[in-house]
Amino acid sequence: MDRDEALPKRWRRDIALVGISRIARSIAAGMINIAFPYYILVTLHYGASVIGLIYVAATLATALLSFAFGIATDIWGKRWTLIITSALLPMSALLVYASGNIWVIVAAAMLGGYSATGSLAGGGVGGAVQPVQNAVLTDLTPKEERTSYFSYFTFLSAAAAAGGALLAKLFGTTELFLIAGIIAAAGIPGLWFVQVKEQRGEIRRLKTKVTIGKFSLTGMLNGFAQGLVVPFLIPFFLLVYHIPKAQMAEYAFLSGLIGACSLLFAPLLEKHFGFLKSMLVTRGIGTILFILFPFVPYLPFAVLVYLIGPALRVVAMPIQQAELTRRVDDDELGRALGVNQVARLAASSAGTGLSGYLFDAARFEVPFLGYGLVMAANLYLYVRFFGAKRNPPA
Repeated sequence: MDRDEALPKRWRRDIALVGISRIARSIAAGMINIAFPYYILVTLHYGASVIGLIYVAATLATALLSFAFGIATDIWGKRWTLIITSALLPMSALLVYASGNIWVIVAAAMLGGYSATGSLAGGGVGGAVQPVQNAVLTDLTPKEERTSYFSYFTFLSAAAAAGGALLAKLFGTTELFLIAGIIAAAGIPGLWFVQVKEQRGEIRRLKTKVTIGKFSLTGMLNGFAQGLVVPFLIPFFLLVYHIPKAQMAEYAFLSGLIGACSLLFAPLLEKHFGFLKSMLVTRGIGTILFILFPFVPYLPFAVLVYLIGPALRVVAMPIQQAELTRRVDDDELGRALGVNQVARLAASSAGTGLSGYLFDAARFEVPFLGYGLVMAANLYLYVRFFGAKRNPPA
């Protein structure tokens, strides 16, 4: 039976197994997303610049791991690479739980990708596994329905992460890392039974390098903008409004839930507006809200932006992911996704380091203004690169 006509039972089973693993990882990520800044700022009494530097180190490590595992996906195979990358997050969480030493925590954050460069929907924790998961999902789904599958998977991931954030209010900060590690590990055994077509490539010149370059450049600007503000949204509420962890967990749950539900509209957006307009409208509106965020000293407004801003950032993400997979050759997909991740995360680390310094100096408004400028340039490049009638991959 042709996979592009209907999904055989085995493919449905494999998609479910990958989905279970992703849900377990996302629940853990949601818990860590809340616990980590409170652990560093409140439990260990370090400043915003320290957490910023940790995020920088974790982001750079995730970028390097994403690139390495992207190559491994094409050369060695998808299933083993997915299993190995999925094990990094539970290992890191257990390391944090077992040691209060700051250097062990830094190493664990690098291993687990505590970069906070994306919303809960966007995989802001444990990001090295994301390119591999997307490559596996691409292999298991029909091309014409790929945006829908990316949308459903990201919805499930975001909803699970939102639930994990809400669970964070029920436990102590330190024990959250133990629970997160156990939950993330529980989703790994099923990956052993996933069967994918291992179309192994070779280390050679990429045929779709121009297309990969366009997506990577826009990803780089997007990553730098993310790094400026997204890792510091929770610290912003803690430092400016002095929000306790239990209350912040509720806000994060609602934000993640709204972001998750918004992802279900991605196929509809793509159908009516297409790839380019979907990116411009959703991220353009989100950019305006984030620019206003630090200049309106009113907690209900700040909460409103925190609830809907991340949703506007991620709603078109499945469309962008599906578009990349359509334009890149199958045997180059792992590397394409890895390179895109490297560009985004490496640039994000620069933004995160800069914002850590600015937050320590109480210059909270500067990163958000920088976010607006960088996102304007990013959206311009989307128009420049993808505004013409779609050309064949190059």
